[in-house]
Amino acid sequence: MNHFEDRPGPSGEGELWCEDVRLAEIAEQVGTPVYVYSSATLRRHYQVFRDALRQALGPDRDILIAYAVKANANLSVIKTLSDLGAGADTVSEGEIRRALAAGVPADRVIFSGVGKTDAELAFALSVGVAEINIESESELERLGQIAARLNRRPAVAIRVNPDVGAGGHAKITTGKADSKFGVSLMEAKRLYRRASTHANLNAVGLACHIGSQISDLTPLESAFVTMREMARDLRAEGFPVSRLDLGGGLGAPYADAPDPPSPADYAAMVARVFAKFDVNLAFEPGRMLVANAGVLLTRVITRHDRPEGRKFVVVDAGMNDLLRPSLYDAYHAIRPVRQGNGAPLEAFDVVGPICETGDIFAKDRSLPNLGEGDLVAMLSAGAYGASMGSEYNARPLAAEVLVQGARFAVIRRRPTYEDMLARETLADFL
Repeated sequence: MNHFEDRPGPSGEGELWCEDVRLAEIAEQVGTPVYVYSSATLRRHYQVFRDALRQALGPDRDILIAYAVKANANLSVIKTLSDLGAGADTVSEGEIRRALAAGVPADRVIFSGVGKTDAELAFALSVGVAEINIESESELERLGQIAARLNRRPAVAIRVNPDVGAGGHAKITTGKADSKFGVSLMEAKRLYRRASTHANLNAVGLACHIGSQISDLTPLESAFVTMREMARDLRAEGFPVSRLDLGGGLGAPYADAPDPPSPADYAAMVARVFAKFDVNLAFEPGRMLVANAGVLLTRVITRHDRPEGRKFVVVDAGMNDLLRPSLYDAYHAIRPVRQGNGAPLEAFDVVGPICETGDIFAKDRSLPNLGEGDLVAMLSAGAYGASMGSEYNARPLAAEVLVQGARFAVIRRRPTYEDMLARETLADFL
């Protein structure tokens, strides 16, 4: 469920609202392109996931739900979830800093990532994150040296690559043997033994994350069983394993995809796998919390009807604002903000203004008649939209807005061209 729905506008004509705010009003005041997020949807999605886990796993199971910041790193989005008790799954120093700035306690921050620098590891130690997920033997040794220098003993988990792949596209499948993430099953136990006996590391568990936009629980269950059995084996050898980080990956209900498993079904599967295994659990949901909590509002710049029959609609958002369609052929439902008068549908190519052939949001998409100046909304854009934005073609980043009831606030302003130029200086020899 999300809180974007059709209601009558001032003229009585139906139009799209976010909670109790007209999207057209946001576009008029803030301009386009602009991302619009619903507070109510963010809260509801988190609460449904949290409550499903609590009900299935029981009150005695220690659970950490660490929001995957990479999905949408806006401070207001993170704080909305943090205020409900969410931690943060982070993959860079910048994301750790964002989580802390949004009010996430350091002891609820997980630091993952295949390429953590020494400086990033030192920063994570200095603020006292809850867990650092180690993804190679080299990283284990580097972290041990840094911890010794700083007189720290961080909690660590070994990120296991269980050779189980899943996800909506090859570029978001992370758990196969040929993936760059994690350590192989052959390495995992050896590295856990090494971390457990290291003077400057506190080995607490194992971690995994097999992909994103997963629509079938079978590969997740297979990975979780592998994690459970590996933890059981390590315990039998005398090594404590107090925590399993199960990652994220549960899909969001995009318009073109089959409905993913419900949080209740997911939680029931987790409870079944770990019913007789006493271990603390961590989860890293991202996309499922924020994807359908956001839309990208954009305005038609021009319409170009070719003589051979192809119809192009050029909007003021580009692939620099929403990269997903160009990056991995992602589908976003597109609809006019105002319903119109029931005109018949036509086939349009919806494209952006970027000087790239791949700057296409949709081809041959059936839409109501669109003309210059019309507002359109690209739905389910709350995840990996603004967070992947760039200033390619020297275009300002899209603004971001958060709605709460009948109020809205700009939570990232659109930079001016002066802002963009001020970040650069001419070389002194020019």
